[in-house]
Amino acid sequence: LGNFPVENGDDSSSDESAQSPSAEGTTLASDLMKLCGETKARSKARRRTTTQMELLYANSDSAPDATTDFSSPMLSLAEIPDGGGVDMDLSGPSVRDYTALSPGFSSKMGSISGSRTVSGVEKRTPEPSPLSRRKTYDKAQAAADRAKVKEIKQGVINPVPSTKSSRSATLQCVHVAEGHSKAVLCVDCTDDLLFTGSKDRTCKVWNLVTGQEIMSLGGHPNNVVSVRYSSSLVFTVSTSYIKVWDIRDSAKCIRTLTSSGQVNLGDICASNTSRTVTIPSGENQINQIALNPNGMVLYAAAGNSVRVWDLRRFTSTGKLTGHLSPVMCLTVDRSGNNQDLVITGSKDHYIKLFDVSEGSVGIISPTHNFEPPHYDGIESLVVQGDIFFSGSRDNGIKKWDLDRKDLLQQVPNAHRDWVCALGIVPSFPALLSGCRGGVLKLWHTDSMGPLGELKGHESPINGIAANSSHLFTASDDRTVKIWRARGGLDSTMEAVDNADEVASN
Repeated sequence: LGNFPVENGDDSSSDESAQSPSAEGTTLASDLMKLCGETKARSKARRRTTTQMELLYANSDSAPDATTDFSSPMLSLAEIPDGGGVDMDLSGPSVRDYTALSPGFSSKMGSISGSRTVSGVEKRTPEPSPLSRRKTYDKAQAAADRAKVKEIKQGVINPVPSTKSSRSATLQCVHVAEGHSKAVLCVDCTDDLLFTGSKDRTCKVWNLVTGQEIMSLGGHPNNVVSVRYSSSLVFTVSTSYIKVWDIRDSAKCIRTLTSSGQVNLGDICASNTSRTVTIPSGENQINQIALNPNGMVLYAAAGNSVRVWDLRRFTSTGKLTGHLSPVMCLTVDRSGNNQDLVITGSKDHYIKLFDVSEGSVGIISPTHNFEPPHYDGIESLVVQGDIFFSGSRDNGIKKWDLDRKDLLQQVPNAHRDWVCALGIVPSFPALLSGCRGGVLKLWHTDSMGPLGELKGHESPINGIAANSSHLFTASDDRTVKIWRARGGLDSTMEAVDNADEVASN
């Protein structure tokens, strides 16, 4: 009893800590003697330092030797066998769950509970150390998390029942794609296929005809922040890597490209299953990728520049430079003389234009700097014919002329939050914008007059894509919503046109 640890591993601060250790030890010893039937204090024993094993295993018959395996799993209250040295009365209000962890003595409760004495000698099974308990708990937690992820069934695109108000709305949500376990960060589509990249480190491929998930492309080191599709190849971006997938027969990663211009055969990321936070030395975070209209050239915004990739040979041919901060977004159009017009938006508030002719190599400087700049970083860009639109963290949208290279119109406070995504509405001269607050707004592309707004998602909208009939919005709420512009948009646009005409007259 003299070797009983006074503090018993409880280092929480309390009023009792004000007492001297010797005083506490004396009280503790007398309490123990009363419980054991002894009333007189024993003759004073010489004091000696307790060993680490005695501190850890104060209640056990014998401390285990150093080679003992500490990894035995803990038993829950329900699994403790009878006669195993623990006998607890669970009916008392003072007995808490943690008595299972340290049966016998609990300094928090200030009393002795749960010990069974056999002819005055306590019989106990050695307990695992706190470290092994924590390791066992961590393993169990990790297994539970894995099981939870497996529980998520294959993704499915569900129809949204229409209401009377939604039928007359200018923009109607017709389907919701569900299946990602975390925020959806990017989206791309064709008339038959949908591609979604997520924080769950996968890119899902969906069949828009059947409404089913076809495949899930995994093995990414971190969030999938950008995805593009072109003629059976899917390009997914995570940290400083672009994975190139051939989805013709089975999802196979055929190349891995890096921000520094390296090409690796096959998949070099899949072997590392844990989430990677650090970017390798000499590499940069790739924020977005874009393909030129014929799908032969890939542009990747990494750091302050954009790397150019020739996809026929899978080689890096050059870089677009000139920005002073990371390039956050880019879009590619084709000029009349078969040049790629690459438009880039950066955190430095500026939008730049690059003319990239076929076969050009090395460092390419911008041919134009669009003025005036936004008041904050550029988050999104979209081209429509000879005009393009930019959305910024300054909450504003600007409309630019690609031929004259000047600002046509601007909506300073288009949203109450960052304008994170832009898309052109199919078959209508309308622009759709989405913000960090989850709000979607429609704008007349000619007048930039508002056509309506709605709460598209409860969380930030991270990307907008459009095919020939529908719009797709990706959000932090783990879904992609599919929208159709309704006939009501025609009458709304006519009203806006008439109002503009009256104003101009």
